[in-house]
Amino acid sequence: MGQPDQRAEGAGPFTTRLTWRPPSGGTAVWESRPARRRGRIALTPPGAAAARYASADDTSLTRLRRLNAIAATAFVIGGALFAAGAAVAQSGSGDAITPASVYFAGGLFFNTGGYVSLLQAVNGPRHVPGGEGALITRQWRWWSYEPTRADWLGAFVLFAGTLVFAVDLLDSFLQGLTVQQANRLVWAPDVIGCVLFLISGHLGFAEICHGRLCLRRRDLGWWIVAVNQLGSVLFTVSALAAYTRPATGSLISSGIANWGTLAGALCFCLGGILQYCERP
Repeated sequence: MGQPDQRAEGAGPFTTRLTWRPPSGGTAVWESRPARRRGRIALTPPGAAAARYASADDTSLTRLRRLNAIAATAFVIGGALFAAGAAVAQSGSGDAITPASVYFAGGLFFNTGGYVSLLQAVNGPRHVPGGEGALITRQWRWWSYEPTRADWLGAFVLFAGTLVFAVDLLDSFLQGLTVQQANRLVWAPDVIGCVLFLISGHLGFAEICHGRLCLRRRDLGWWIVAVNQLGSVLFTVSALAAYTRPATGSLISSGIANWGTLAGALCFCLGGILQYCERP
């Protein structure tokens, strides 16, 4: 921020867009999500009326395509399995272990999608503020700690949410639980996971909208975040409806719980399908 002719935008402590004048003239604009997901940065040469996109090198682009395909596939399959588990639970066919098994399989794919999304943030190409507008490929890493970046923090919170869901899904196999134990071991992790998903979606909007409310109808990234956030809201409604009343030992509404899970899972499935198109 201390460099001349440089403007930083973002939400709170997060910088999500930088605009500066390269030494050769013109304008360079780095935005967090396009650089991370598509490996590109906008450059407007001196005297030009429109910007062009400069891409990262082939190593970064190949890396980004593979990570994007794996994450998208994981969310599509995970969402489909969650929807199937909710449909089985709502139909009442089979015992309680059947939908729990389907949910658990879907949860493994959500774990995979969450971790690979974090790898996308960790290994995305980086920019050099004040330079000519090139994106730099860094050495591959399996982990990093960068909480001052909105993209990293959003992906980390998402991954943490999938891990909390895994606890909930494992505990759902336990038999003979009392009402208090069911609410503590199954319901509470479910709600916590939903809250983490909502926080991740909020950070996704902050990254795309640079700290302001925005509606970007032609921005695929915005639609992916919006669809996934809708899925998180539906998951939260489902989780709240799945609370077991201590007085009666019954759920607040099993129908809302099942249909909310099914609709939310389909949102994540659709988000994964859209994500296939958001690649370099």
